[in-house]
Amino acid sequence: MPEGDTVWQTARRLHVALAGKVLLRSDLRVPRYATADLTGRAVLDVTPRGKHLLTRIEGGLTLHSHLRMDGSWKVYETGRRWSGGPAHQIRAVLGTADRTAVGYRLPVLELLRTTDEARAVGHLGPDLLGPDWDPDRALENLLRDPGRALGEALLDQRNLAGIGNVYKSELCFLLGVTPWLPVGTLPADRAARLPVLAKKLLEFNRDRPVRVTTGRREQDLFVYGRALRPCLRCATPVRSGNQGDGSRARPTYWCPHCQTGPTPPTADRHSVTAHHPTGYGPPAPGRRHH
Repeated sequence: MPEGDTVWQTARRLHVALAGKVLLRSDLRVPRYATADLTGRAVLDVTPRGKHLLTRIEGGLTLHSHLRMDGSWKVYETGRRWSGGPAHQIRAVLGTADRTAVGYRLPVLELLRTTDEARAVGHLGPDLLGPDWDPDRALENLLRDPGRALGEALLDQRNLAGIGNVYKSELCFLLGVTPWLPVGTLPADRAARLPVLAKKLLEFNRDRPVRVTTGRREQDLFVYGRALRPCLRCATPVRSGNQGDGSRARPTYWCPHCQTGPTPPTADRHSVTAHHPTGYGPPAPGRRHH
């Protein structure tokens, strides 16, 4: 699942492949930009901003993209076969003399003036992996709505940018509270620890191919994706449930023994076991999408 660390890695790969080079191929496969031609322009840099990617191009242009759930950018050497998915899923192609970047399943792709980048990312809170990181401001943002569930507040990119569903569940576990705890009731010492811990986790994983929060060699994550499996600390079966409403609902995981606070009326036990005859749910998704 693309979160801030995954997007940071993607930006670095794109920057190494494209920055300082002239585009010899440009193909934006969305109706609005079907006639846009970036060939002959140099790529200046590729910068991550939370879960957003900003590819800045000579002439004052920025290609803004967002991976959301399953989008990805792949980089190929010239002449190598593209293997990120079927051709109809390709949304963008940027090619230089020796590398080609191909964007698959990108739900957000827009070409805008670099001076207008704030229109795309100006609403974001402090970036956990960015130069604007400010833990005090992030905590202030989180506590602005004290009655809001902690998990929902963490996912709100206006509070702090870069946390997704995996880190939401893992952070709540490490803090010892459920994702449904009203953020304003989080004990002061844990509230102060939250932004520091979040940054530490993302920084630790931004250079790793497999996301790890446990520090254990064979167990990548504490609770995410581990429904009905024993908690790594106390052996109590990990529970799962949806957090959020409608299409914004996200599967959430917690240990009922190690974490205190409210829980949903019913855990999503049946939907987990229905798709997994072993009763152990999906494997912990430590490997990320690229």
